[in-house]
Amino acid sequence: MTVENMSEKEPDGGDRGSVMAIEDFTAAVEWQAEHAAINHAPCTARIIRALPKVIEGNSACGRRMASWAGLTLKDAMPLRIAGGLHHLLLSGTDDRLARVYSGQITDQAQVDRIVCELIEAYDTILLPWFDGPPQTNEAGRSASIMAGLLWLADRVHPNFDLFEIGASAGVNTMLERYRFRLGTSEVGPEDSPMRIEPEWRGEAGSPPRPPSDFAIRTVEACDIAPIDLTDEASALKLKSYVWPDAPGRMARIDAAVQLANENPLSLIKMDAAEFVTAQLAKPQEAGTTRAMFHSIMWQYLPDSSQETITAAMVEAGGRATCEKPLAWVALETDPKTFRHELRVRFWSGNEGDGAVHLLGFAHPHGAWVEWVGA
Repeated sequence: MTVENMSEKEPDGGDRGSVMAIEDFTAAVEWQAEHAAINHAPCTARIIRALPKVIEGNSACGRRMASWAGLTLKDAMPLRIAGGLHHLLLSGTDDRLARVYSGQITDQAQVDRIVCELIEAYDTILLPWFDGPPQTNEAGRSASIMAGLLWLADRVHPNFDLFEIGASAGVNTMLERYRFRLGTSEVGPEDSPMRIEPEWRGEAGSPPRPPSDFAIRTVEACDIAPIDLTDEASALKLKSYVWPDAPGRMARIDAAVQLANENPLSLIKMDAAEFVTAQLAKPQEAGTTRAMFHSIMWQYLPDSSQETITAAMVEAGGRATCEKPLAWVALETDPKTFRHELRVRFWSGNEGDGAVHLLGFAHPHGAWVEWVGA
């Protein structure tokens, strides 16, 4: 699950906790718009800045925003309706925003007018977009996960059986089908339509090159509400949440859809804690490393689920051996700094098992990775 609030830069305005707690609608919308603008999405920023004008009208969408029960930014409410508006264009329903998204229309008053007209015209169609948070399934995040696996391959058996929690549409579940260039290290099928090549930063160099016997043998995944990439309507909705200012990200979604259609994913609809417990209960083949991974979803789990998963992994780690190691690879947001951190833990029956290794920091959409190694 991914909400696009987390980003490389934030507008001025104090710490992130206080920002997420903004109660004034107009102030929250302006923060979200500025956030988009400084992260290279000025067209999206103009769409968001039109929302206070929508509230002044008499639409069901405007009333829904005005009476929002939660916190505007914490719930990513402006991005929910922004996704719905983008969907009008992508679905061929209405093309009035095309010139806004292309940057041909930049006058805010004109953008306000177009957005208000669209919401009045498609009020009933747009209203359900408020019912759930944005889902972006950013494939660029898999760069960090793969870097973590390459680092592990120097320390445990390089044959991996992976399982992912919070997979949503499974875009990152398919990481074994992608071609990666991570600094000077390359891995993955050379003919893949998905090329993951983030800007590589940091003085620690690149992750280790894959050993000759490196392999991802299996990948299983769960989500509480999985999205079927092979369903045209579902895939289009997923694309609608991608900011139209980001053509590279749109191309990655297209590549993921292509790969899913070539070889459909099997995503299990299941609670994350239940899924982890079930995965850890399975027999593990000697000479393989079992590894759990996830990206930008941990914050959405209830505390009880986080505690259950952590306890289950630590307990299973206590049973791990050199022949049957266990690992945990996570790209998640530090709640204090709001930086996206790549952290890895592993257990192999040796001293120091279970230690947390901070390996890097990453842009939320995979534009860059700052490798610190360990």
